[in-house]
Amino acid sequence: MRLQNRTALISAAAGPMGAAIASRFLDEGANVVLTDISERRLAAAAADLSDSASRERIVTVRADAQNRSESEAVVAAGQRQFGRIDILINVVGGIRDTILNRPFLELSEERFIQTLSLNLLGTRNFVQLLVPGMQKAGWGKIVNIASISMAGEAGQADYAAAKAGVAALTRSLAAEFAPAINVNCISPALIQTSAVERMPAEQIRSYVERTLLKRLGRAEDIANAAAFLASDEAAYITGENLCVSGGIAPAL
Repeated sequence: MRLQNRTALISAAAGPMGAAIASRFLDEGANVVLTDISERRLAAAAADLSDSASRERIVTVRADAQNRSESEAVVAAGQRQFGRIDILINVVGGIRDTILNRPFLELSEERFIQTLSLNLLGTRNFVQLLVPGMQKAGWGKIVNIASISMAGEAGQADYAAAKAGVAALTRSLAAEFAPAINVNCISPALIQTSAVERMPAEQIRSYVERTLLKRLGRAEDIANAAAFLASDEAAYITGENLCVSGGIAPAL
């Protein structure tokens, strides 16, 4: 098992991507500290993950990752249970709006700031809280979740800018925290979720046609990439953006 005796903190752990990463990490032997803004969904995700073998290897703490004191509580709970946190997976992000696509000239200041905060501030909080311990241990892995939308997306300029920020932040942190800590990011394409299923069928078909593999991504595809980057198999990889996108190649 690649992550035996390691502890990983995973944000947005109740969503499809976060839950898939948590499941894969448990399979690889890791302890997991799971946090999400929804206490109900977090409890449900933990129940799905728990069995007699893994129950003691899971800690859950409801928190808004954008809130510093709530982020501190997550880290403290994980450290109380497991002693240290070796791996950070920053999944939290997205757009909090009932209408995902808004023309830039109609994009409100409130949504613009909210999207930047949602995709960047939680990452900043958890990185600042966990890196000192990683540096003391001389080992750490940070994996951020960006998006191929970082290359630009009409109607989602705020999200594209935020995810480009995640990619740039990843490279900056890799330079700052080397050589003890590896920092990388994953840029998914469209991932099969209940939200995607509500998209117009023609829009989904058009997107699938853009991919070389002619399918949507699955949460497990992201979990596989995260498990690799968090393991010693990726010891000589840092500052990289791994596109898990079915062959779509974003470029700024």
